Amino acid sequence: MIRDDIKNQIEDIMKKYPCIDSAIVPSLQLLQEQNGSITEDDMEDLSLLLKFPQARIYSAASFYSMLSLRPRGKYHIQICANVSCTLLERETLFDYISRKLDIKDGESTREGLFSIESVECLGSCGYAPAMMINADHYEDVDFKKADEIIEAIRERERIK
Repeated sequence: MIRDDIKNQIEDIMKKYPCIDSAIVPSLQLLQEQNGSITEDDMEDLSLLLKFPQARIYSAASFYSMLSLRPRGKYHIQICANVSCTLLERETLFDYISRKLDIKDGESTREGLFSIESVECLGSCGYAPAMMINADHYEDVDFKKADEIIEAIRERERIK
């Protein structure tokens, strides 16, 4: 069940757009912020609120890599798996970070701090390899830079 304060925010989002279709993704983002992921109940409730079939809500929720149907870590790492980002080292950036955190694609670390996902393209082919952590975009990421970023997050979270 969508909380009343979230419903009010979704209704405000709906008023912003002349076409209600445009409210689908921002509404899903809001629900994900509330729950950490988008649940079946969320999609059902949102379909009733926006007056769209649930399949339409699901298609948006499952299409965009910034949205997730399963819980993610507090810091969700997306690593580009496109050709430009995988040719620069013998071991890919994804494999390196996956091994370092001891998690596989779609998994989260035990304490829930990090999750990892391989994505097709982050639009940084000229500055490969690229990754995103939540909304922060990183380019020219070598293993040393990846280590520094991860350690800075751990330090910030006081987890070592």
